[in-house]
Amino acid sequence: MIAVDWGTSSARAYRLAPDGAILARREGAGGILRVPEGGFPAALAEMVGHWLAEGEARVLLSGMVGSRQGWQEAPYLACPAGLDDLARSVVPVAFAEAAVRLVPGLSAEDAACIPEVMRGEEVQVFGALAEGHEDALICLPGSHAKWVRVVGGRIAGFTTSMTGEAFAALSGHTILGRMMTGTAEPGPAFEAGVARAAEDGGLLHHLFGTRTLGLFGRLAPEDAASYLSGLLIGHDVASAMAEPARVRLVGSGPLMALYGRAIALKGGEAVAGDPDSAARGLALIGERTAWT
Repeated sequence: MIAVDWGTSSARAYRLAPDGAILARREGAGGILRVPEGGFPAALAEMVGHWLAEGEARVLLSGMVGSRQGWQEAPYLACPAGLDDLARSVVPVAFAEAAVRLVPGLSAEDAACIPEVMRGEEVQVFGALAEGHEDALICLPGSHAKWVRVVGGRIAGFTTSMTGEAFAALSGHTILGRMMTGTAEPGPAFEAGVARAAEDGGLLHHLFGTRTLGLFGRLAPEDAASYLSGLLIGHDVASAMAEPARVRLVGSGPLMALYGRAIALKGGEAVAGDPDSAARGLALIGERTAWT
């Protein structure tokens, strides 16, 4: 089977053995925003055509490729939802060279009945679980960080925080960025931001302190990005962790280390998951899918 985790800005394709082992992979910048209208069949053929030519006949897609801006919309499946629910709800897509199915995203509501949605992360979550019926708290750091509650092997609910996107906007398009050099790194400045996030005043007030600390020489320009990141991630972690907990981190890149450190500072335990969890999750869904 061919599995494709196809997001907004990038795509990762895997050729999988019957047991789910990764035989080959291809990663690139061919996200859905780069695909012209009506161009998804050609984009898929270009991405995995060599595997199709070698006899692969099944393709399972996840991520934003199933959104309204993607190839074909796959309706959200309401939580709680498990692997079998996702497999029963895959959406067939017309493609001449193989049987193609789309994995639906998930929807939920927070405590105030405000909708939550995800596309692609659900596959990573199921790929990251060690056992089929476990309970877990899973964090997927990113532009839109997800905190996912798994109960009995099913996704019971989740929340989303625009942590990464807020950092990019604040550092790139506000006065805070005028006083910054360098990038966000774990260290004393990041930890100071996490500690500040635990104090009274709220996020908006804390953010302005990034500027005033710099004005009075108490925050060096090379430390400002780390401090700002600590503030944002600290608030996110504090909101998601009502008490110290074991958190499974799923993803890759610099945010993994930053979230891991913030979780530890809050008294939790961060455990890094498999960076190929999307491939494993797609394999598990694929083996449950009715392809005919």
